[in-house]
Amino acid sequence: MDRRQITDAYSVSPQIEPGDVAALAADGVRVLINNRPDAEVPPELQSDAIRQAAEAAGLAFLDNPVVHGALTLEIVERQKTALDGAGGPVHAYCASGNRSTIVWGLGVAGEIDTDAIIARAAAAGYTLEGLRPQLDALARQRAG
Repeated sequence: MDRRQITDAYSVSPQIEPGDVAALAADGVRVLINNRPDAEVPPELQSDAIRQAAEAAGLAFLDNPVVHGALTLEIVERQKTALDGAGGPVHAYCASGNRSTIVWGLGVAGEIDTDAIIARAAAAGYTLEGLRPQLDALARQRAG
């Protein structure tokens, strides 16, 4: 598994397998988030299979799929709520980790400086510079 730390409490990766869940739990992960729609993967990697492995390992599981071109604030807020209430590290996965990083960045806009969001994503190998206008707009909106 290609796990990349975005913050101390949030990591992302490409698609995981049920066998990867035990290692995440051993590393202290408390919540596992699936940002990949089931239509993109075979049945053995779909949400239900990963959910069963997560629950067997004692992890909370959130199915929060992000379809290309259909990212909504509802998805962002659902993920942010899970991260805020996790009580420990959260790991999210999708096809490459990029969608999971984007959802995180949009969720923390206004709490973390836009430059820091972009830098943390870049350090993990993801480019969010193109989202700067949206990150700045969300930060202004949340600031009131």
